[in-house]
Amino acid sequence: MNKKMEFISCRDIYASTLIDLGKTNKDIVVLDADLAKSTRTLKFGKVFPDRFFDLGVAEQNMMGVAAGLAASGKTAFASSFAMFASGRAWEQIRNTIAYSNLNVKIFVTHGGISVGGDGSSHQSLEDIALMRVLPQMRVLVPLDGYETEKAVRLAAKSPGPFYIRVSREKVPQLTKKGDKFILGKSSLLHPGGDVTIIAYGLMAFEGLKAEKILAQEGISVRLINMSTIKPIDEEAILQAAEETGLIVTAEEHSIIGGLGSAVAEFLSEKNPTPVIRIGTRDRFGQSGAPRDLFAEYHLLAKDIVAAVKKGLKIKTSAKKSGVEA
Repeated sequence: MNKKMEFISCRDIYASTLIDLGKTNKDIVVLDADLAKSTRTLKFGKVFPDRFFDLGVAEQNMMGVAAGLAASGKTAFASSFAMFASGRAWEQIRNTIAYSNLNVKIFVTHGGISVGGDGSSHQSLEDIALMRVLPQMRVLVPLDGYETEKAVRLAAKSPGPFYIRVSREKVPQLTKKGDKFILGKSSLLHPGGDVTIIAYGLMAFEGLKAEKILAQEGISVRLINMSTIKPIDEEAILQAAEETGLIVTAEEHSIIGGLGSAVAEFLSEKNPTPVIRIGTRDRFGQSGAPRDLFAEYHLLAKDIVAAVKKGLKIKTSAKKSGVEA
């Protein structure tokens, strides 16, 4: 946090990784829906024009074509904005791709409210919930450029459908090239014993800033990067609940159906623990600068700090009353 951070575009990393994979795997095909310049898949199309298909403003058809290509032995990467890929084409993803467990990798950009000025129609705050509910679908939100590359490579070599989400904004490079990226496993960004913050994407960066603020007040924060939402790292969640007794989740998504729901659902059955969810609260997005929207929807480090302090009061109160927190 003290040294100058490098900020990178996960969209650009996606494109370069696809091109690299395409050089050695002729079964890699890429599809887009009139947003190839924004998703960066156009770069793949320029190198491999015979394996790139722009279906126009027709996301449902794109998913159907991707399914057909996958059924014929191809590994199909289908891309669009998170809002359109998950929302407009959900039925096709459910009935054609997920049901048949086809080798389609849905890579979406412009996830969450940080899309900014494009407003509510383009700000997907429900996509993780929509994808997480589908049987056989794996849901990933890479933290940074290195994780984006690893997520794409993992999806390419793993049978079955994936949903991989990145933001429009550039993100800080928080991991190292040599770090492992394992499906269903989280990574520890900071150790701590008083409270656990579980986050992904841009919210993990806010979590790091919150950790610094809380450390100055003597509060020890464990920060977990949960890049895999499904399958989720149950072992790490359970260990964090047992060792810190308080969980705060932070996500650029509705608190309904996303990371917060996944963590709360698991702990309610395995080890009931106070869980405070940071995310959008039953609201649509709106047009504005990303940072202003983070402030409006209470997604900043200061909001995580406030949630931690609220949770610690609950935890302390439970201990005083003799109730297991």
